[in-house]
Amino acid sequence: MAHRDELIAFADDLLDARSWDDYGPNGLQVWGRDDVDRIATGVSAHRELFERAATAGAALVLCHHGLFWGNGPMTVGPQLRRRLEALFGAGASLAAYHLPLDAHPEVGNNALICEALGLRRGRPFAEVRGRTIGFVGEASEPLELSELVRRCRDAFGRDPLALEGDGRRIASVGIVSGGGGSNIGDAAREGLDALVTGEPEEPGMADARETGVALIAGGHYATETFGIRRLGDVLAERFGVEHEFIEVPNPV
Repeated sequence: MAHRDELIAFADDLLDARSWDDYGPNGLQVWGRDDVDRIATGVSAHRELFERAATAGAALVLCHHGLFWGNGPMTVGPQLRRRLEALFGAGASLAAYHLPLDAHPEVGNNALICEALGLRRGRPFAEVRGRTIGFVGEASEPLELSELVRRCRDAFGRDPLALEGDGRRIASVGIVSGGGGSNIGDAAREGLDALVTGEPEEPGMADARETGVALIAGGHYATETFGIRRLGDVLAERFGVEHEFIEVPNPV
């Protein structure tokens, strides 16, 4: 058993959450009961996650995409109300960590993707709001594109979209989870051979052909399961609580 505030304070400090200029608030978003013996983690704060967390008996839910965003509605409409009712009914707290959890060099999405792909984590990559959130992954020896695609398939649990560029062998890869399709230009300017991200953008096909940089898109959701799962494991080990990652597959 641990106190909610101890868990949140540790996560805030680990991720340096308060220092980030983000699209929404990082840290505690909804207060629930004080004592926590079980944490549930998931990628996005929506009703199914909350209902399943309640069934699992979680007193604290951690997610990557929280309830509140800077350009979101300022009223509690029917959809948000039903989400909140699921949390309130369980007496569960909710905390979210977005850009800090993409960027962290140990428990962050992009560092863990480098690890999952068998790439050495190199220099920072992909600036968002004045700070980098991704990394350059470096292969010990150049890979065929088909081998990198295979590794992405294994890591993300789905067939990725692969735009092959000029067909070069791949030694350096820009890694940026989620909606990083526009970073193919950054990859080209930095002389990288490929970009691995979650979502592509419409210009991606032409950009890959014209710059020669391969683009592999593994899915926004699929590329952002890594950090929140690892954060839950870290908190569970440190505070002696249980942790369950709740998979709510999303094709996007």
